[in-house]
Amino acid sequence: MAVSANELLVRRAFVMTMDPALGDLPDADVHVRDGAIAAVGRDLRAPDAEIIDGREMIALPGLVDTHWHVWTTLLRSMAGDRPEHGYFPTSRGIGVFYTPTDVYRATRLAAAEAIDSGITHIHDWCHNVRSPAHAEASLAALAESGIRARFGYGWPTAKQGSGLIDLDDLERLARGWPDYSAGGRLTLGLAWPGPAAGKVEAAAERELRKARELGLPASVHANASQAAAGGIAALARSGLLAPDLQIIHAIWTTEEEVEALAASGAAVSVSPFTELRIGFGIPTTLKLLAAGVKLGLSVDTPALSGNADPFAIMKAVQNLANGQAGDERALPARRVLALGTLEGARSIGMDHAIGSLTPGKRADMILLDTRRPNLAVLTDAAHLVVEAVHPGNVDTVIVDGRVLKRAGRLTTLDVETIVAEARESNRALRERAGWW
Repeated sequence: MAVSANELLVRRAFVMTMDPALGDLPDADVHVRDGAIAAVGRDLRAPDAEIIDGREMIALPGLVDTHWHVWTTLLRSMAGDRPEHGYFPTSRGIGVFYTPTDVYRATRLAAAEAIDSGITHIHDWCHNVRSPAHAEASLAALAESGIRARFGYGWPTAKQGSGLIDLDDLERLARGWPDYSAGGRLTLGLAWPGPAAGKVEAAAERELRKARELGLPASVHANASQAAAGGIAALARSGLLAPDLQIIHAIWTTEEEVEALAASGAAVSVSPFTELRIGFGIPTTLKLLAAGVKLGLSVDTPALSGNADPFAIMKAVQNLANGQAGDERALPARRVLALGTLEGARSIGMDHAIGSLTPGKRADMILLDTRRPNLAVLTDAAHLVVEAVHPGNVDTVIVDGRVLKRAGRLTTLDVETIVAEARESNRALRERAGWW
C-alpha cells in the first residue's frame, strides 16, 4: 500500500536537523512536499501547504531502530524468573504455535507502539518465518501501518535449535519486491542464523551468499554472550565480514575482532536493556565507536525490554558508557542522539534517505512538545532529548510525508482494535502452548 504524500509546513519549531552542515535552527520551518524534505530554514514560503504549528516544539528526524524481533511483541514482559520461563524457552516454546494471524497482530502492535514512541523506522528481525504466509502477514501489517521498515527474512523458530531459511521464498520476495515495498517505504534483508560454536557451517554460508546474490543486506547475532564469543572471528576467517553485514550485540569481542569489524565496514547494533536484562553484559559502545565501527540502537524484544522507548535506550547507552569510562563526558548527548538518527541510519545503509532533516531526504520527522512538566525549559537541546524526553512528549510523527500521529494521538491506526486483537492472540497462543 503506497503512502500518499501531503504538502506540509512545520512552522517555527526548534529544528535539530542532525545534518552536520545544517546544525540546529531555532525558530525555523521544515517544508515537506511529495513525501520528501523540500526545504529547511526560516520564514519559508509554501502557500499551498498544510501548516503545523511548531512553536514550543523540537523537530527531529524520526528515530531509527536497527533490530527488533517484532513478532515477540505479543510476548511482552513474559520472560520470567524460573529457568523454564526464560527468554529462549518462552520465545521458542510459544513461537512454534504462531499462525500468520498472530504474526500480523504482533507486527501491527509493534508498529503502533513504535510510531507512538517516535520511532519511524524499524528493522523487523523475523526469526519466526514459519511459512510464506507468515512472511506475507508481517509485510502486510508493516505496509498498512505507514511506518518505514526493513523486513529481515529469517527461519522458523524451534523448541530445540533452529531450522533453515526458505531461500526459494526469500528469492520469490526479492524478485517481486515492488509489490511488497509500499512504494519504497519497506526494504528486504536477511535475518541470518550465522556462525555456531565458532564456525560458519556450509548451509549457513549458502544462506548469506544467496542474500548477497540477490543484493540484500544481512544481519546476524554474534558475540552476544561469553558462551557465544568467537563468532565475529569465525566470520572474519571465512571472509564474510563486509559493509552489507550488521552484527547484533557484539559484547564479548576481542581487540582483533573490533579491528576486523572496522576494517570490513560491517555495522553493529546494541540493545542495552535486553543485554542487561538477559545477563549478556554491557554494550561495548565506546570501544566500537573509537575503532570507527558503524553503530545503531535496538529495541530487540519487548519480551525482555518491556517496551519500545527509544529515548530510554539512548539514555541507557550514554549512562552505561560514561559509567564504564568513569567520565561524565565520555559519550556526549549529541553523539548518542546521532546514534538514534543519522548514525543509526548509516549503520543499516539508509542514511541516503533518512536520519537527518536534509532537503532531498524522505520526510520522516517527529515533534516533541516541550510544554510538558518533564521538559518545561529548553536548555541544551541534545541533552534534553536524551536525558529528559519520554514517548509521552511525542506530539507529532510524520513518515514519508504522512502524518501518523498528531497532538499526541495516532491518526491512522485503530489502537483499540490493535490492542484487543493482540490480547486475543496472546491468550490463544498461551492456551495452545500450555504456557503458565
